[in-house]
This record gives sequence, C-alpha cells and structure tokens, in this order.
Amino acid sequence: MVQKGSDAACRLGDIVDRFGGELLGPRDLVIRQVAPLDSARADEISFLTASKYRKLLSITQAGAVILGPDDRESTDRPRIVSTNPYVYLARVSGLLNPPRLPRPGVHASAVVADGARVAASASVGPCAVVEADAVIGEGAVIGPGSVVGARSQIGDATVLNANVVVYHDCRVGSRCILHSGVVIGGDGFGMAEDDGRWLKVPQIGGVVVGDDVEIGANTTVDRGALGDTVIEDGVKLDNQIQVGHNVVIGAHTAVAACAGFAGSTRIGRRCKIGGAAMIHGHIELCDGAVVAAGTMVRKSIAEPGLYDGFFPALPHKDWMKNLANFNRLHELADTVRDLATRLEALEKDNKT
Repeated sequence: MVQKGSDAACRLGDIVDRFGGELLGPRDLVIRQVAPLDSARADEISFLTASKYRKLLSITQAGAVILGPDDRESTDRPRIVSTNPYVYLARVSGLLNPPRLPRPGVHASAVVADGARVAASASVGPCAVVEADAVIGEGAVIGPGSVVGARSQIGDATVLNANVVVYHDCRVGSRCILHSGVVIGGDGFGMAEDDGRWLKVPQIGGVVVGDDVEIGANTTVDRGALGDTVIEDGVKLDNQIQVGHNVVIGAHTAVAACAGFAGSTRIGRRCKIGGAAMIHGHIELCDGAVVAAGTMVRKSIAEPGLYDGFFPALPHKDWMKNLANFNRLHELADTVRDLATRLEALEKDNKT
C-alpha cells in the first residue's frame, strides 16, 4: 500500500491478492481511484458490466479495468477478470476511499446527560445531544446536531451523520449508517375517529434497527403503536422513504427512494422495492419479492418474482383518449359479455 497525500492508493497485485480475480497485466501498476470508462485516467481503475458500453474500452484511458469472463479478451489494457465486476469495483472503491471518521471524544458544545454511557472510542460531535441512560457503542459517531433519545442504544461503529434524530427507547445495531435528516422513532400515524374528530392513539412501541443497515437522507421510520417497528440486518433504505408503525422489513431487503410502507406491513427477506412504490398496510410480501418502481401493492404477495402495476407516460392527448375509455370500462365489459352470449347462441343454432 502506498499513499498520495491523505488518499489511499494500491498496486494491482495487492488488489488481486486481497479480493481475488485473475490479473492480466503488471502487478506493480499503482491505482489511486476508481472512475467511469469515458473519463478515467492512467492512475485510475474502471469497470465494464454491460455489453452496450464495450465500445468505450477502445477509447478509455483507464490504467486498468475490471471485466467479466466474457470480456476477458475485449481489451489489451491491464485488467482484472471477475465473475461480478460491479461487486469487485465496490470493494476496490471501499479500499481506496476509506471513511474519514472524527477523533474520539465529546465536543465541548455537545450535551451528554447524566446516566448516559458513551464509549471512550466513540465521537459525539458539535451541538449533539445524548439524553439520559442512552448508550453509545465503541467507535460510534454521533454527528453534529444529532440527538439520541433517552434509553436508546447506538451500536458499535455505527455512524449518525449530521442532524439525525433517534427518539427515546429505540435501538440501532452495529456498523449502521444513518444519513442526515433521518428520524428514527417518531410517532406513527395512529388516530381514532370520534364523532368526526381525531383522537391520538399513543405510540408506545419502539424501533429496532439491525446490524449493517444503511438509511438514506430524510427517511423516517415510525415507532410502533404497541410492539416495535423492525428493520432487520443488512437492509438498505434509500432517501425519503416512509416506514409506518409496526412495519417489519426483512433482512437484506433494498428499497429505492420515495417508497412508502403503511402500518403493520411485513416485508420478506431479500426483497427489492422500486422507487415511489406504495405498499398498503396489514399485508405481507414473501421473501424474494421484487416490486417495480411506482407500483401500488394492495394485496399480499405470496410468490417471489417481479410485480409491477404502473402506466407508462404517454403524450397528453393519447393519455386523455385512454382515460376516456378507462372511465367506460364497465360499459365495454357489459357489451363484450352481451356479444359473447349472442355468439354462443348463434353457434348453437348453427350446430342444430
């Protein structure tokens, strides 16, 4: 390993020794960063995963590229052959771009309440607040302006970026990343209608977030009404997602931006939920379900596979024509049934 200023750099041979793959090229070529094929420089490494970008191999200035087995001979440049080039690139990028964590300690402007326990290796940033009886684990980072509520727990090596709020009686596991604006444990939308007015139902549950979870900016995870809302190990939530009270999201599920989960929904393990998908409450999605972007799911899904239900964009005049027909579907259905009945009668007459 060599260093360029504060940035890590690595030789191709060291990368292959660490992550595997087949190296075709010099072991001592130094790589300082990752970059796209069309803009990479001689000290950078790029990758190819889709055949439509193969033409860029002939013009790239990358010092080395990461390829799949089918593209092994597509270039003469130094290259690493891997069965999954994108995953390999992610590992190389992580090696060359290690996180820059603040020094351990509590900033002078932070407020740590009596009874809170902050590990000596943890960092509590400027203007952060750690309330009574909260626990901050080894190597954890509580970013500037973040708040950890009373009796809540933040696991080892978990990072709360600036302005994250974890309400009282919540638990966040180890090695998690919560981006700015995340709110864990706000009240779920529990209201009882009483003679035309709304009566708030106290939300007395909590939120349990497992290990190795990443939650994107401005995503909200509501506390449970009675039991807990649960985000299991390895879940990845994008930005601006709403997770309602008592939702359970199974391990290693990934959810794209602006999706919404109504209360008491149960999402299986290893699911993939597209951006702006809407999942109704009190239903279940089985393990391995894939929901396309913009899809509304109103009923439980019992079989793994791809589900979608959105209408692609059309020119306005075409959409208005379709909408006019849509509003007459019941009439058209009655007409089709009537025609089918008449046709069946005619066929019987012809047979006789």
